[in-house]
Amino acid sequence: MAEPESTVINTNVKQKDPSTALVIAVTTRAIFNLEEEHKLYLEKGKEEYTRHQQANQDKPLPPGTAFAFIQAVQYVNKKILESNPAERDLFDILVLSNNSPESGVRIINSAKHYGLEISKFCFVSDEDSTQYLKSHGIKLFLSADRTDVCNALRRGVSAALVFQQEVQAPSTPLRVAFDGDAVLFSNETDQIFQEQGLEGAVQYERAMEAIPMGEGPLKAFAMHLGKMRKKFGQEKSPIRTYLVTARSGRDMGIRAIKTLREWGLPIDEAFFMDGAPKGPILAQIQPHIFFDDGLHNIQGAQNVGVPSAWVP
Repeated sequence: MAEPESTVINTNVKQKDPSTALVIAVTTRAIFNLEEEHKLYLEKGKEEYTRHQQANQDKPLPPGTAFAFIQAVQYVNKKILESNPAERDLFDILVLSNNSPESGVRIINSAKHYGLEISKFCFVSDEDSTQYLKSHGIKLFLSADRTDVCNALRRGVSAALVFQQEVQAPSTPLRVAFDGDAVLFSNETDQIFQEQGLEGAVQYERAMEAIPMGEGPLKAFAMHLGKMRKKFGQEKSPIRTYLVTARSGRDMGIRAIKTLREWGLPIDEAFFMDGAPKGPILAQIQPHIFFDDGLHNIQGAQNVGVPSAWVP
């Protein structure tokens, strides 16, 4: 596997063991608001963009959608190390960027300005930067580019598309909310629903109640999160996880709960919305990130200021 064009190790951050850490890769447009710069890149080209970034290299970029999530992840690491300084099962954040190292100086300076504990900055010149995800042991990839996300999912890496928005997420503890079908679980019931309608889906779920659902694209990430969550008691945990699903609790909730139990995945709270909008409940939970496969649900989350990521 070819190495990325340039990997800058952040010597201010203790490097984690990728075999035990929960490694998250974020692109620069997921973690910082680079919409103006991206527009410049599209309209004027790479050279003009690089010139702009170099001229502004000491001007910190404003926070983007995944920024608060990364800050909350750092808080979890701090709490884990407080209880066990030798712990190696930590979050590890790296930035995967199509910037050149020259235009990437502003990215590095911005991360340092905000005190973000990013262990590596990988500047990749290839069109498809996702080919480097597996070699870094990435468990979750957040990008503002749909093609990148689809390529990552095809490579078997948990991935989601981040939309740029103003985010006011509170700092602690880390709160992660998941949709069920086609996110945590496979999309088998969704397909039945498309073909046979709600009644067919309900009948299918009742017939399959004792059989756990298949794995969805974010199951592996959720399981690793759950493993870290189990290091703490219910009350003291710096991680809280939520299931917010369109399923109804009465007809289709039992199989979801049984599946989570079978997987050994601890979920703090489960909300069965029975098709109702998810925005109001997400506004109460205030997650640092919400994963859903439905764009209308992502829109609903954004409308209430919740950072959201679409799993296509």
